Amino acid sequence: MAKALFHKSQRVFVKPVGTWALVEKVIPHWVKDVEEPLRVTYDVGLGRDFTGGELVSEDVMHGRDRMKKQNEVGPEAWRVQRVKNRWQEGDDTSSHPFPGTFPVVMTDDNDWGGWRVPGSEYDRDPLKIEYQARLIVNAPQMVKVCRAIAELAAQKPESVPDELRGLVKTCSVILRHVYDVTDSPRVAAE
Repeated sequence: MAKALFHKSQRVFVKPVGTWALVEKVIPHWVKDVEEPLRVTYDVGLGRDFTGGELVSEDVMHGRDRMKKQNEVGPEAWRVQRVKNRWQEGDDTSSHPFPGTFPVVMTDDNDWGGWRVPGSEYDRDPLKIEYQARLIVNAPQMVKVCRAIAELAAQKPESVPDELRGLVKTCSVILRHVYDVTDSPRVAAE
């Protein structure tokens, strides 16, 4: 069963077309002996009906803009801190890169938010966990590089060499995954 996500005269962004439009008509598709419509499509005056997944409300777009601005305020100061392993001494873990400790990624200025791993998981594959910690710490800078590549390609699409077109597309997909909360599997399923 489907419920209408948008209402008549609501301003929406039409993803397949890449433009803003107003919902002219909400079109429920009914089935005999069923109380709710099977699906709902929307006429936005662009020549065909669009599904709810192809449209994004203005509120969601503004929320995305706020998220982007929050991430553009300044460089993220994520860092790896070493935490003492309370269950194993340095002598017991001499094969580890940093005996007696494990990494914790701090993503908050107050040193109490972030990513950590249980000591037993670290003990299983310490090199993998060290790699993940360094990867997470560098993620904000990697997002900035992706954004710069995507913006440069958007400004001058004809100047992008064929060899880099796949890279530009990958950057766009990564940025969409980072910033587009509505593309999450839970929201898409509803």
